[in-house]
Amino acid sequence: MSTTIKTETAAVSKAVPSQRPLGDALPQKPAVAPAVAKGSKRFRLLAILALLALAAGAAFLVWQKLHPKNVGLALGNGRIEATDIDIAAKIAGRIEKIFVKEGDFVHAGQVLVQMQTDTLDAQLNEARAQKDMALHDVNALDAQVSARESDKAAAIATVAQRDANLDAAHRRLARTENLAREKVDTPQQLDDDRASEHAADAALKAAQAQVAAGQAAIEAARAQLVRAKSAVASAEATIARIEADIRDSALKAPRDGRIQYKIAEEREVLPAGGKVLNMVDLADVYMTFFLPEQQAGHVNMGAETRIILDAAPELVIPANVTFVADVAQFTPKTVETKEERQKLTFRIKAHIPPDLLRQHMEKVKTGLPGVAYVKLDPNVQWPPNLAVKLPE
Repeated sequence: MSTTIKTETAAVSKAVPSQRPLGDALPQKPAVAPAVAKGSKRFRLLAILALLALAAGAAFLVWQKLHPKNVGLALGNGRIEATDIDIAAKIAGRIEKIFVKEGDFVHAGQVLVQMQTDTLDAQLNEARAQKDMALHDVNALDAQVSARESDKAAAIATVAQRDANLDAAHRRLARTENLAREKVDTPQQLDDDRASEHAADAALKAAQAQVAAGQAAIEAARAQLVRAKSAVASAEATIARIEADIRDSALKAPRDGRIQYKIAEEREVLPAGGKVLNMVDLADVYMTFFLPEQQAGHVNMGAETRIILDAAPELVIPANVTFVADVAQFTPKTVETKEERQKLTFRIKAHIPPDLLRQHMEKVKTGLPGVAYVKLDPNVQWPPNLAVKLPE
């Protein structure tokens, strides 16, 4: 009987492999009560919600710290900018030597580039030779003026002599006329004395003409002397111009700053005004940001500003408003979101004090984004998180 049951059981197992005999069944895990499983899921959900709430609270605190809601303050995004200066050749020429590299700090008056001056040196020598020639002409004409003045003086003396002779001839003629009327002198003597008087008068007029000619010669000599002196002045001006061009061939830094770009290379030939280097004035650094009309209307020139850079959020940099646009514009794409760009805003510029920049010039970097906070009410006090904090 039992043998028959086992044989039937084995047949059933072969026919249905997924079904096992009750005696050979595998051990099963204990079943979990539905109430316990539901409570575990609720606990995990509450834990996740608690973590999300803590994260949201922390994010809100951080946002509130970075974006204070103090009445009388406004903020806008912007980038640190500085005044660009192009180092360019004044006149056409070839670059002889470039003494700096990109990124170098330079000081006002430092020679950055030397242009070739061979042509200018030759022009300078030529101008100096022309000046020497003009100086020789001046000396010669000066002597000529003196000679003409001497000739005039001699002519004046001759005039005096001829005048005296005329007076003597006139007196002699008067006596002869009296004696001729008294039949003492002959008519011949009277005629001779009259001829002598006419000759003396003609000699006087000739001497006076020589005086006038001497004066004209003096004036002509003086005019030539003035022209020669003008040639000297012209040569000196040419020399000064060429010397200035030679000095300007040494391209110097107009201000303290940093070299940004090298535009040309050594031995290149540049036209007049050709650029060699580009530098930034690190003592003229500012941030440009944008505010809506309701806030921009309350910003005063010189208003206190605080700048926080994304790259150094621990620092708070002081600044002052130096420019407020008088015309509204759309906010640039790089500053605000698309929705904000649809609003008209006013451009505002805040400069960092130059003395502060000079103290930290090597740490100044342009192009860094950040946030600018500006006082709309000058009586508002800065919150503690916007107190000035500078690098040591």
